Amino acid sequence: MTPLSNTQIKLIRSLARKKEREACGLFVVEGEKLVTEALRSGWEVTDVYRLEEIGEKAMERISLLSSPSPALALVRIPAPAPLALPDKGLYLALDGIRDPGNLGTILRIADWFGIDGVFLSPDTADPFNPKVVQATMGALFRVPFHTAAIPELCRAVAAKGGRVFGTFLDGENLYRRDLSDGAEAPALIVIGNEANGISAETAAAVTDRLFIPPFPIDDPGSESLNAAVATAVTVAEFRRRQQIL
Repeated sequence: MTPLSNTQIKLIRSLARKKEREACGLFVVEGEKLVTEALRSGWEVTDVYRLEEIGEKAMERISLLSSPSPALALVRIPAPAPLALPDKGLYLALDGIRDPGNLGTILRIADWFGIDGVFLSPDTADPFNPKVVQATMGALFRVPFHTAAIPELCRAVAAKGGRVFGTFLDGENLYRRDLSDGAEAPALIVIGNEANGISAETAAAVTDRLFIPPFPIDDPGSESLNAAVATAVTVAEFRRRQQIL
């Protein structure tokens, strides 16, 4: 067994906090699948710890999960890439998504549906939060994401001749509205905060207001959909339109 020093253990444990992640430039990845994804991604993996090498007690001490995994890695947080909005493509903008599980699931949805990039407002959850990382199931390493001022981004998309979509209770029926796949100009789908929806400033820059109808449409049960679920429903409809054209 390879013993771990108290300094190593304290460092790894400290990465549960955003302040320490930013100070060290590192984040934690746990689980065989995620560690494998990290190693294949091209991102810088600084350390890998395996259960058979450090022992069960040491793994329990460094794990940030309730049930330790057989593998844990420390990964370097990449430097922010220059933010340049392409002339076409389908993108997501997250306007104040605060729940780490929602953010991780949305990144996984973006990966599944081939979204070209995800823009995060400054008050969106940290993508390197351990709960976000786990929820992405590896999509973190495949989906391009940037931090951006969402209202400015929306206006930039419209200035390029693109369309900005957002879901609202007073929007038009998603299934009856014409949509854009971003083939000719960028298309942006805005997902709002779990409690308050899309902010007023961002809403003013939305060009197409959509509504996900319940069934039956005149007798809704729940007040609204979870943010990640709403993302999946909306993006699936955009991609479905491409499949039938």
